Amino acid sequence: MTPKVGHIVVDCADLETMAAFWGGLLGMKSAESDDHWLDLEPLGTGGPVLSFQRVPEAKKTKNRLHLDLEVPDIHRAGERAANLGAIPAAGPMGDPASPFQVWHDPEGNEFCFVTAA
Repeated sequence: MTPKVGHIVVDCADLETMAAFWGGLLGMKSAESDDHWLDLEPLGTGGPVLSFQRVPEAKKTKNRLHLDLEVPDIHRAGERAANLGAIPAAGPMGDPASPFQVWHDPEGNEFCFVTAA
């Protein structure tokens, strides 16, 4: 029996801020929530659910897992993300042959915009 990914869970301090940011960025609505957990809609038909879990500790180091988001224009996607509360990572913003940009969500979690093939 092979497991199926049901949820991709992001630890956070503020469920509402994270849901507003990620829901706004990905065009997704909140599906379920309580005081410690919030789900967005599934990532595509039959896909896993992007979920947020309230935790007491703050993020301290680089993520060991992050999302690469395919977009047709990384610069326009970055502008939109910044308007929603994202912050660009310091340093170079990708390789001209394979453009990508590293960003931080409102709680500092890394994610990347990559040029869709």
